Amino acid sequence: MQKKIPMRQCLGCREMKAKRELIRAVKSPSGEISLDFKGKAPGRGAYICPNTECLKKAIKAKALEKAFSAQIPDEVYKVLSEQMEAGE
Repeated sequence: MQKKIPMRQCLGCREMKAKRELIRAVKSPSGEISLDFKGKAPGRGAYICPNTECLKKAIKAKALEKAFSAQIPDEVYKVLSEQMEAGE
């Protein structure tokens, strides 16, 4: 019997993809927002495709703010895009 593959929706393109194909953005219990490339960090997670276009779409639609129920400063978005470019 085949194992079930966990699926998640990208905040940018809104497509359902395998969890392993996506990058997890996480809001830690202390309120810090970062990218979690391993998928093991504690906190609330949201998923984004590993390309900057999806991150730009998510920023424009304020999808991360909605997912985390918090205001996100521009500096955090800048750091997220830098982390994503470095992680690719």
